[in-house]
Amino acid sequence: MYSSLFRKTKPLPFKRKRITTLDDDFLDIDLLENGSDKIVILCHGLEGSSDSKYIQASAALLAKNGYAVAAMNYRFCSGEINRRLITYHSGRTEDLHAVINTVLPDYNAVYLLGFSLGGNLVLKYNGDGIYPLHPKIKASVAISVPVDLHGSSIKLQDLKNRLYTWRFLRTLSNKVRLKHQQFPDQVPIDRLKKVKKLIDFDEYFTAALNGFKNAQDYYAKASSKPFLKSISRPTLLINALDDPFLSESCFPNAEAQENPHFSLITPRYGGHVGFVSTGKHYWSELEILRFLKKY
Repeated sequence: MYSSLFRKTKPLPFKRKRITTLDDDFLDIDLLENGSDKIVILCHGLEGSSDSKYIQASAALLAKNGYAVAAMNYRFCSGEINRRLITYHSGRTEDLHAVINTVLPDYNAVYLLGFSLGGNLVLKYNGDGIYPLHPKIKASVAISVPVDLHGSSIKLQDLKNRLYTWRFLRTLSNKVRLKHQQFPDQVPIDRLKKVKKLIDFDEYFTAALNGFKNAQDYYAKASSKPFLKSISRPTLLINALDDPFLSESCFPNAEAQENPHFSLITPRYGGHVGFVSTGKHYWSELEILRFLKKY
């Protein structure tokens, strides 16, 4: 919470680029271009954006060290409602693929960096085999990732997570109201009264609007954990043991031991996308840079 509430970051001189998706929707990408031939695609967490402090801080450090940056904004996360009925979610790797294809022609090396929900996207993209990985994709890092969405949904029901849940549901519910205005016959606004937990939101809206049978079907199909064994490029996952969002099932020790391409670091402290430390840059950001520099 400290990082989110009190960390000071300087606004970056992003240049926004809008791309059209195959289903005639749009994605906004915020770019830091510095003449480099290598670029890092940043994927934010639930209800985040390129304005999130962890995105801004990571982008600043990467740009300082010779990487171009493409900070992805998911559908309806860049300040403007998206055109289609569907929403972003933890498994929508087709949008990440669209961003990758956009930057590929201009760079010799591409790296992926995801936080929380965005980390799940990055890990799933690396392992699910839906899109063949381009040779230019060199390495990936994922931070504070609920690799088992079902386990995380149960953990989020803990009393200590009530504040987090309230905060997420407030912004998600506001987006549902706007979606209802856009598609009054397809977005059942009355179901908002039944939403008390994030799993309720996923049941009545995430699943319903994105072609899943229910929340459990969404969790099963969108979780990255089943695909970690198939990751074939250097990939690092950092999940703190005190992360309030993560169940025991979100620490894939066995998968890391069995797959030489997949590494797992589980520091005792760090919280959820926290890792607060003294100095200008947080510990996790320096670990990201260290890992990417190896490849």
